Amino acid sequence: MRFQDIPGLEENKNKLIEAVKADHVAHAQLFLGAEGSANLPMALAFGAYLNCENRQETDSCGACSSCLKQAKHIHPDVHFVFPTAPTPKIKREDAYSEKFLKEWRDYLLKSPYGNVSDWSFHFGWENKQLIIPRQESRNIISNLSLKAFEGKYKIMLIWLPELMNAQAANGILKILEEPSDKTIFLMVSNDESKLLTTIRSRVQLMKIASFTDEDILSTVSKLDGITAERAQEITFMAEGNMREAFQLVLGGQDAMGDQFKHWMRLCFTFDFQALVKMGDEFQSGGKEFQKGLLNTGSKVMRDALIHQFGISQLERVPTADKDFVAKFSTVFNPEKVAEVVPKIDEASYHIERNANPKILFLDLSLAIAQIARSKK
Repeated sequence: MRFQDIPGLEENKNKLIEAVKADHVAHAQLFLGAEGSANLPMALAFGAYLNCENRQETDSCGACSSCLKQAKHIHPDVHFVFPTAPTPKIKREDAYSEKFLKEWRDYLLKSPYGNVSDWSFHFGWENKQLIIPRQESRNIISNLSLKAFEGKYKIMLIWLPELMNAQAANGILKILEEPSDKTIFLMVSNDESKLLTTIRSRVQLMKIASFTDEDILSTVSKLDGITAERAQEITFMAEGNMREAFQLVLGGQDAMGDQFKHWMRLCFTFDFQALVKMGDEFQSGGKEFQKGLLNTGSKVMRDALIHQFGISQLERVPTADKDFVAKFSTVFNPEKVAEVVPKIDEASYHIERNANPKILFLDLSLAIAQIARSKK
């Protein structure tokens, strides 16, 4: 990954490049960005630039030995730590990053804008909660105990440190504050509020903004089979989230929208038997499907609210869905939306913490049905 592979975000790129040129590289940096942002690609590109043997004015060269290894994520001086979970073949006490490096490298090549659910699905255990276990702190200290093997810097990239076990986080505080010479920590986070204060106080913050519509459009337009009209539609719906844009290209979010419409019709007609059957589908769909459906619900509620207030400049609804949103907003007025959205958010919270999906879905469906049919 190089800076040129990331659309836009020139301010972030220039700040990182100037720090290297001035030899003022902070030894511990936090790349903070929303899901679907370039926080992970930016950290990877910065790591490549740090160890490039023939740095260009605005990017790594892409051709030296270091860059070629970084492109495959096999550079001996770049270490990765990321959330893991036990699998049928690996016990919890053995489920740490080094056991999944092959899958991780493949994941980075295919899904640099992916989220933790994408990663979980990629290595084959999507229904387990992922964490960075205590063992990782010992591995980090061990990997950083020696000087760089062939690069100028030894780099430790930690993806989603907010999922780090408290003991693991506390175990790296000393080396994070006083690492050996030419050692760089690059932490990539989606949620600063979940980081331990002791971790946050030891890192320099680099905020990575969401992509602009122009950035999304320029990326999507280059993909095969995407018409100019479809590219515009995807850009509008993605709202700066590159992962969402790629999901829309694959049709995943379109299918999720259809599923949500079907769910709402069942709620409004109070078809209990059908809701029970859909609850089984919700449970078997896996955590990514469950989160996707709830996320779609939040977006449609937002679109309905915007439609009711007539703020057309904020509407991000594809042409094919405008009629549905218009009809939906006649049922869910602002008062009802204000009741439903917190329930959807609460359901998402519990899904993340491995609540029983079927019970949760049925409870939410009945709550939404009751609100939809109330005379408010």
